[in-house]
Amino acid sequence: MNRSLTELVKHIGKFLATSSEGYGIFSHDDSLIGCNQAFATLFGGSPDKFIHLHFADIIRHAFSTQKGIKIDSDDIEQWLATAMTKRRTQKFRVFEVDLLDGRWFLVSEQILASGEMLFQARDITAQKNIEFELSAKSSKLRTLALTDELTQIANRRSFIESVNTEISRCSRLKANMAFLVLDIDYFKHVNDTYGHQAGDAVLISITQLIKALLRDYDIFGRLGGEEFGIFLAETDSQTALEVAERIRTKIMQHKIAFEEHLISITVSIGIAIPAAQVKFESIYKRADVALYQAKNSGRNKVILGSED
Repeated sequence: MNRSLTELVKHIGKFLATSSEGYGIFSHDDSLIGCNQAFATLFGGSPDKFIHLHFADIIRHAFSTQKGIKIDSDDIEQWLATAMTKRRTQKFRVFEVDLLDGRWFLVSEQILASGEMLFQARDITAQKNIEFELSAKSSKLRTLALTDELTQIANRRSFIESVNTEISRCSRLKANMAFLVLDIDYFKHVNDTYGHQAGDAVLISITQLIKALLRDYDIFGRLGGEEFGIFLAETDSQTALEVAERIRTKIMQHKIAFEEHLISITVSIGIAIPAAQVKFESIYKRADVALYQAKNSGRNKVILGSED
C-alpha cells in the first residue's frame, strides 16, 4: 500500500472512530465484523464487546441492559422473530429508530454482492423534534377548527360531519337512532339582565350538565348561539324521550352561580327519529319543527316529532 493510500485509510479510521454517525459491517451470516463507538452506543455497549457477535445477540444485550434502542416489547424473542422477517429482504433499506434516551436515528442497511451488510445510523433528533412540534401544532389547529371555543364541545361543522357518518353506520346496521335539538328558553333575557359573561357561564354550565347525562359515544355539539344538538345512536323513540326529559329536568333543577346571582334556566327540546340514509339537514328540520312546538306551547318541554 503506498503512502498516500495508507494516510487516507488512517484518516478514514479517525473519522469513523470520532463520528457521531454509527457505522457497522455485518458478515453474510449476520455477525458483526467491525463498527465504531457511535454504532455500539445504539445498542448500549462498546466495539470490543460486540465484534463477532450475531445481530440477534447484540439486540438481546440492548434489551437486557435497557440501553440504546427502544424495544417496545416484553418478549425479545418475538420481537427478534418479527425483525428477522424484514432484515436482509432488500438490498437497500431505510428506517427510523428511537433510543431510550430520547434520540432518533435514521438507519440505512445496504447489502453488498458478497453478502456483507453495511449499516449506517445518522442522528435526526433535531429534525424529529421539529416534526413532532409541527404535528402537535397541526393537531391543535385541527382541534380548534372542530371545537366550539366557549363550551369545548363539537362546533356545528364537526357535529354535522359526525352525525352524517353515524347515520350511515346505523343505517347499515339497521339500528334505531334519534336526534335532539335543544334551545335555552329566554336566553336573551339572561344576557340583558346579567350581561354576556353571565350568558357564557350559562352555556358552559349547561354543556357540562348535559355531557354528564350522555354516553361517551353520543354526539353532542353546539349548533350556534344557545342551540345544541345531540345524536343518539342505537336509541329508540321512547329512550330518546327519557334522555331528553332527564336533561330538561336536570337543567330546570340546577341553579347557575354567577357572581352574586343564582340563575335559573329551562330548555325546550325537539326530537326527530331519522329514517335510514337521511341527511343531517332533513332530521334537523324535523327536530326544529318539534322544538318550535315546544317553544310555542309554553317552553320547558320535550316534543317528539312524527316518526318516518
